Amino acid sequence: MTLFDKSISRRTALKGGMAAAAVMAAPAVLRAAEPPAVKIGVLQPVTGALAMDGEFGRTGAELAIADINASGGIKSLGGAKIEMVFGDARSNPEVGVQEVERMQSEGVAAVVGGFASPICLATTQAAARYDLPYIVDVGVSDQIISRGLTNTFRFAPGFSICTRTAIDNLVRINNAAGRPAKTVALVHEDGLFGSGLAKLMQTELPKHGFEILETIAVPTPSRDLSNVVLRLRSLRPDLVIPSTYYGETVLLARTMQQQRVRPKAVYAVVNGAASNMRFVKEFPEAAENIMDVNHWHDPRNPKNAALQKRVADAGKQWNYNTPLNYSCMMLLADAIERAASADRTKIIEVLASSTFSDHLMPYGPTKFEGGQNQGAAPVSTQVQKSQIRVVYPESFADAKPIFPVES
Repeated sequence: MTLFDKSISRRTALKGGMAAAAVMAAPAVLRAAEPPAVKIGVLQPVTGALAMDGEFGRTGAELAIADINASGGIKSLGGAKIEMVFGDARSNPEVGVQEVERMQSEGVAAVVGGFASPICLATTQAAARYDLPYIVDVGVSDQIISRGLTNTFRFAPGFSICTRTAIDNLVRINNAAGRPAKTVALVHEDGLFGSGLAKLMQTELPKHGFEILETIAVPTPSRDLSNVVLRLRSLRPDLVIPSTYYGETVLLARTMQQQRVRPKAVYAVVNGAASNMRFVKEFPEAAENIMDVNHWHDPRNPKNAALQKRVADAGKQWNYNTPLNYSCMMLLADAIERAASADRTKIIEVLASSTFSDHLMPYGPTKFEGGQNQGAAPVSTQVQKSQIRVVYPESFADAKPIFPVES
């Protein structure tokens, strides 16, 4: 082979290599043309005492993200997909703050979730330092939205709304039954959530003719509530109103069943177990007829039945956290769509003026005032024949209340 021939061979090889490189690079070029994903932080406590509720919330967020992406992503951003950046708060406010800091460093456009009031109180404050939009799913303490944090939006009702609704519903249900309930014992967890609700109930119930016999605080977690139930037996209240997390509510109800303490009603408020199908399935006799004023899905909305089936098909349990977080994620996606931007300031502006109504909850359209969704309201539920039914208000009800409960 001559030097010329060798030169041609080298040029041919070089051209061939360049062509091959171009072919290999083509998919990358096409990918680069796709719009960047919008990163969203999902914060839930999936380990520790609140792990069960955290898993419910994560499931709802994951299903919503899957549906958003399957339907074409954020269309105003050229079909940008939602990418979840998950954080485990580990049932601890300090860890939750650490996770928000990590999400901030990873460039999330917003955060959804939190669940527990102490976690939400700490993490919304942390997010505010970066003007990071934060949609609170549950977190009922009104301190969360009373600090003037413009980045914070609570989709669900808080203490004040839940307590006012609980009392209004109780008065109507009691009056309709001939006012059989007159005395009350409050049993609450001793943290921010339970103590806040108990204080409000202590103030408001006497205005409607109810006598508060005693207010009993219990720690979370509790291993034995025998003394509490013995005290309830001594007091003989018409109503027992527990504001406790899952484990303590189950323990209280089972101990009351064992000791045959049977008030005219157990009327829970934002309770950790009374609106939880796990409790109903595992301890049906203890759960039967317990009432609750809580977050719950709209039983009239067929989308909920479809979502429940997907959850069951995945081998998971259903609870209100699932449709609630699904709805929160859809609310955020709607805001990003209308903002046509992943810019945090623009998302906050759009959320503040949101009228989103395509959710799964028994709410009206969103209307945020001071960070609180004024369209949100809890419903009264009751365990009837091992099913959780909405009994009030009538506009969302799929059953009538059993009140008082026969001893």
